[in-house]
Amino acid sequence: MPRARKGAARRQAKARWFKLAKGNRGSRRTSWRRVKEAVTRAGVYAYRDRRNLKRDYRKLWVVRINAAVRSRGMSYSRFIAGLKEANITLNRKMLSNLAIEDPAGFDKVVEQVRASG
Repeated sequence: MPRARKGAARRQAKARWFKLAKGNRGSRRTSWRRVKEAVTRAGVYAYRDRRNLKRDYRKLWVVRINAAVRSRGMSYSRFIAGLKEANITLNRKMLSNLAIEDPAGFDKVVEQVRASG
């Protein structure tokens, strides 16, 4: 009698991988070896890009703050240094939103920074 080799467990394990490969084209969705390669590589990209997304958003916020501060006659680096000096603990995301959605409020923050420095 031949030896049983995993049986249902093997099929279930493969089914999980094939489910993850849904959306791929051709053999990347149907062939076991290609499915493993595609899913593994997709996982690597996803891991990397979860970190890159944070980096990209921070870059965007810095650019927005820089533009808003320069239009008020100050450089970005002096503004950030002044924030620390004035003990204002707003992060870059909030400063960016403030500059876009509430220019008057951002003006007040800039004035506080100027007064502290």
